[in-house]
Amino acid sequence: MPPRVLISDKLSPAAVEIFRERGVAVDVKPGLDKDELARIIGEYDGLAIRSNTKVTAKLLEQASRLKVVGRAGIGVDNVDIPAATARGVIVMNTPFGNSITTAEHAIAMMFALAREIPAADSSTQAGKWEKNRFMGVEITAKTLGIIGCGNIGSIAASRAIGLKMHVIAFDPFLSEERALELGVEKVDLEHLLARADFITLHTPLTAQTKNILSADNLARTKKGVRIINCARGGLVDEAALRAALDSGHVAGAAFDVFSEEPAKANPLFGHPHVVATPHLGASTNEAQENVALQVAEQMSDYLMRGAISNAINFPSITAEEAPKLKPFIALAEGLGSFAGQLTDDPILKVTITYEGAVATLKTKALTSAAIAGLLRPSLADINVVSAPSVAAQRGIVIEEATRAGRADYESFITLTVTTEKQERAVGGTVFHDGKPRILAIKDIKVDAEFTPSMIYVTNDDKPGFIGRFAGQLGDANVNIATFALGRDKQGGSAIALVSIDGEAPASALEKVAQIPGVRQVKALRF
Repeated sequence: MPPRVLISDKLSPAAVEIFRERGVAVDVKPGLDKDELARIIGEYDGLAIRSNTKVTAKLLEQASRLKVVGRAGIGVDNVDIPAATARGVIVMNTPFGNSITTAEHAIAMMFALAREIPAADSSTQAGKWEKNRFMGVEITAKTLGIIGCGNIGSIAASRAIGLKMHVIAFDPFLSEERALELGVEKVDLEHLLARADFITLHTPLTAQTKNILSADNLARTKKGVRIINCARGGLVDEAALRAALDSGHVAGAAFDVFSEEPAKANPLFGHPHVVATPHLGASTNEAQENVALQVAEQMSDYLMRGAISNAINFPSITAEEAPKLKPFIALAEGLGSFAGQLTDDPILKVTITYEGAVATLKTKALTSAAIAGLLRPSLADINVVSAPSVAAQRGIVIEEATRAGRADYESFITLTVTTEKQERAVGGTVFHDGKPRILAIKDIKVDAEFTPSMIYVTNDDKPGFIGRFAGQLGDANVNIATFALGRDKQGGSAIALVSIDGEAPASALEKVAQIPGVRQVKALRF
């Protein structure tokens, strides 16, 4: 009996034909309500969606046969990834199908903003002839600042260079070599804000990028700057931007995405120098066709041959390898995430050393998981399949090393991250209970499980720190679950890795940072 796929959002006939040509039975039923979908989902091995279908934990409970969810597009906000993972359902997306379309929309918005095209159109069609009212600016020889120079940002840079603009880019993961190849000048955020005539954002929304254009950063921009956001709502403080537009410091803004969507109301709406579109970045016939064909190919390959590509929640490994690899994948990804959350500078090299029994497993899959964990704090949409190529695009050297064994543990993985300023190493293993643990940080021994919410502190090894630290958390009503400590020598450098219930308020972390001898304090999420 062939595998069955349900297409619950609109895909092109060509995508439907790909399923059928490859031996997959397919039913096309767009527009089902959630109750109808829940009633029939148990009959299918695959579910192909766009953005309308919501794949919730409740729906997945009814999906007894479901093996794969394929999203035609990059965003998977409408899929409960943890719930899918817990049920062993692969979630695939098509991360690069919308890139050209989104970059082109950003350039179109820049032109519309520079020449006030929407307002001029409305005025002219209303029977007015306000030729002197709409005084635009040229983009030739202007400086375009790109925040986030990954796949989409690099395409936007290429188009802007073709338009004779000078392009500067801020991206912690952009290497000097890659910047030279693209023809852009790599700068820090402060210099980009001060120099750019236009700023376009092409970064995912993460803890690090949320409100990256805050009120303070908007105040640091060049007077008369024009801002384009076709990436994600929440990258710009919209209320602060409205104030900057009202004061005249910002000359204009063009937004395709908003902090709340559908955007029925927004602080930017109604301003004469704002251009707004309803999240059209991926809305071209070509882009919609590309992602539809791509998701059909990926899902068919998985269902018919077991091949996994562009998976959000699982690496490219066979069913036979999965039981042995799974706990070490969690370890590798956890070590990468730990290092990624603590690394702010551009990464030059990552070295992953496998010692003992783990060195005999499929280390390529483990390395992919480690790199995905490392980059995900800054690149939310990355997955274990795309991670190595994304790292290569950014000029990050990835090295693997294997060793026969070590005396203290049957298996051990060490991840070392090298930047221009420092080298950071973190290592761990999987105990017999199947739980991954961090056992070494900067050659200091610790023993801590990965938990959802943790605090990492480095400090001078002096009496009184633990009491003061615990006191600050207690005052903030934060409960400590576990407390792992380590030091290199008496009176030397010490590390605390603390698991807490819930999240620590920023004010509590600020107070911890003020404890004498504390060098660094960081909230971590796993």
